[in-house]
Amino acid sequence: MRRSLRPLRRYGMLYLLVIPGLLYFAVFKYVPMLYIAAAFKNYNVLQGLWESPWVGLQNFELFFNGIYFKQIIGNTILISLYKLVFSFPAPIVLALMLNAVTSNGFKRTVQTLSYLPHFLSWVIIYGLLVAFLAPGSGLVNQLLTAMHLDRISFLTEPGLIRTIIVTTDIWQSVGWGAIIYLAALTGIDPSLYEAATVDGASRSRQLWHVTLPGIRNVILLMLVLRLSSILDVGFDQIFMMLNPLNQAKADVIETWVYRVGMQEGRIGLATAVGLFKSLIGFVLVLGANQLAKKFDGQIW
Repeated sequence: MRRSLRPLRRYGMLYLLVIPGLLYFAVFKYVPMLYIAAAFKNYNVLQGLWESPWVGLQNFELFFNGIYFKQIIGNTILISLYKLVFSFPAPIVLALMLNAVTSNGFKRTVQTLSYLPHFLSWVIIYGLLVAFLAPGSGLVNQLLTAMHLDRISFLTEPGLIRTIIVTTDIWQSVGWGAIIYLAALTGIDPSLYEAATVDGASRSRQLWHVTLPGIRNVILLMLVLRLSSILDVGFDQIFMMLNPLNQAKADVIETWVYRVGMQEGRIGLATAVGLFKSLIGFVLVLGANQLAKKFDGQIW
């Protein structure tokens, strides 16, 4: 008994620091899991969770057979893939470029400027988009008019909304995402670069054979974490940019669940869709983890 209490006495302050984090996950992550049962019920607020009648898989059938199923699933997958292909490598490229810069002043300036958008909410970012891309008073359209070109309604054009979503996501997250890769780059042994230089390796060869292998585990880890939430395309961003004119190309699972659950009050259906999305994410993270182990067994 005394031996079991000894670590608690020795590291008591550290355990106290962990308590707020544990409480956060317990209250906001695990307790809400009790309401997963609403996915299998015709949930009624007045009757409560346990008194609402069971409907089995009816909510899932309503979603799979609904007219919006293909649209929102297709939009979610496409936007997620676009972000994975273009947004995921962007912080890596920025970190590699900053790592190659020799001027500390220039490097700090670029880092600061690239970090700043991360601290802007999507409400502010959308306001900036309106200022630049609005069809009437937007700066870009004023320049098009000055050049005797037709105005473009960027924010309501279905063919452009996905490009705007991915571009703004890169701009908002690239600097902040590069931090972890910059930290990983500092852990590479400088003697490896010295040995590569002695062997006559060029800068590109050093990048390919020393730098990238040195941060490979970090890249794989971040990829696994990204795949676990691949269907989370960013509710705040999509919700701010969504409107009736571009809804066919930008409406995703999260915004659809919000409308069905919060605006229409169909809590059971919204919970079923959320559970479906979580199960897909769970399967993807397990698959990505196995794939990462296959290519590099040291990731875990």
